[in-house]
Amino acid sequence: MSQFLKVCIAFGCLGGICWPSQSQVRFSPHESSIVLTASAHDKGAQNSKFADLTKAWRSQPQDLSVSLAYAREVFQIGLTEGDLRWFGASKAAMLPWWKNDDLPADAFFMRGLVKQGFHDFTGGLSDINKAIARNPNKAEFWSWRFAMHLLKSDLVAALQDCESIDRLFGQDESKVYRAILRYRTGDPQTAIGLFKTLVNSPNFQSPSSKEWLALHLGEAYRVAGQPDMAIAIWKKQLKVTPKSHFIKLSLAELWVQEGKYLEVKQMSDSVAPTDALLVQLILANKGLKDPAEKNLASLFESRLNSQALRLESMIERPQLIYFIDYAKDPATGLSLSIENWKIQQEPRDAVLFLKAALTLNQPQAAQPVQAWLEKTNYSDPQIKVLLESLKTQVQSIQSAK
Repeated sequence: MSQFLKVCIAFGCLGGICWPSQSQVRFSPHESSIVLTASAHDKGAQNSKFADLTKAWRSQPQDLSVSLAYAREVFQIGLTEGDLRWFGASKAAMLPWWKNDDLPADAFFMRGLVKQGFHDFTGGLSDINKAIARNPNKAEFWSWRFAMHLLKSDLVAALQDCESIDRLFGQDESKVYRAILRYRTGDPQTAIGLFKTLVNSPNFQSPSSKEWLALHLGEAYRVAGQPDMAIAIWKKQLKVTPKSHFIKLSLAELWVQEGKYLEVKQMSDSVAPTDALLVQLILANKGLKDPAEKNLASLFESRLNSQALRLESMIERPQLIYFIDYAKDPATGLSLSIENWKIQQEPRDAVLFLKAALTLNQPQAAQPVQAWLEKTNYSDPQIKVLLESLKTQVQSIQSAK
């Protein structure tokens, strides 16, 4: 499997669904307070590889190679399962080298991943650049750099990454990133065509590769205004990878957008959902006028309260969705959106920002999003509707003066 795809699956922002980062990191704790609960370790301990890595790290926490292996494993578990407590464990493993300026490429890379996980995108990009400077022939280094450039809407740098990927790793690999860049800059139909050419490529036949292609092909169809095609692709993929958090979340969000609330409920199971899936389940139950809505909302609020008690400071997208889409507190949602937009500019963040501004009759507050849309040329069905509403609202305010 392509190294690029491994990190593309991990980094939700590449799907315009991050939506990774939908699963945004919950908090930025003091270094001494990073703790992973025993229950999370117990869950992971069912995997013998994980158990061996954990044992090795606990016995040799000052051994860089041992710590890197453990940090990478727990980071990937957090991404795959949508359980972001693991990011704290990854950082704990890297703490002895957190301020070092002289590290191997793999160590700079891993530290960069953890930093971006805690929304230190400047620091994360700096470390990944250092990793590339030491070893430019590792595909995943370039993949994450592309991801972070896209997250910051540095389109020139993202395109330059595509060109470097093409030169170093071949056209199939660069085609992946050019497709992402296409549907993130207003050309989803070209992206769909590019993704389709990769389906039969021998480089993309592993289960993980196929999952990644399904994820992004579906997203390209969604952006192109073909939700039925996106849903069909994601439903088919979910049968193959029923535990995929990214596919589940993609389906849940699109079903809620399309008013297909029952499908969201039917997909949910008895396992405690991630915050991102929980808020979609709340919205689905609200749409169905199901009494379970109140209990689910209480559960989410208890999670918010727990985060507040732990002095967690990260702005989480599920929190924004709860305040804005669920209409619990759109004023707080707008305030948080303004701050969040200074850190990252992603399509889902843009949608929430616009919704909050419209709800509060403050269209002027959405100017940063409008500037981003003009810069990137991005558009999707939700954005189009919201922009029309924004235009109407502005005209109404002007005529009332």
